[in-house]
Amino acid sequence: MSLRDSLNTIIQTVEGAQAAIIMAYDGIPIDEVIIEQSEFDMQLLSVEYATVLKEIKRAVDVIKMGDLEEVSISTTNTSVIVRVLNDDLFAALILKRDGNIGKGRYMLKIKSYEVLRELA
Repeated sequence: MSLRDSLNTIIQTVEGAQAAIIMAYDGIPIDEVIIEQSEFDMQLLSVEYATVLKEIKRAVDVIKMGDLEEVSISTTNTSVIVRVLNDDLFAALILKRDGNIGKGRYMLKIKSYEVLRELA
């Protein structure tokens, strides 16, 4: 299954999903599927969250709590679930505020294994 197919499966399976993105920590998108444009720029959101995620990873490393696996960020308009793929890449799922966060977390985790196989 291709990266795009994995992202499409997540988007089609999770109610309220707006976009799914695979991105490098330097802010370069590897692949993305955007099904619903919103009032904010998805690419800008991903780049900014990449910066935040690098800081969170650094903090987790300093505290020695184990490896970072997942981060969720909720605002009044949207929820973003970020799943670490490896030291260079992460996947993010952007949902409407009332989207199915639980299923989004599950699908992102399950599909992350497929994505890693595709990237190998």
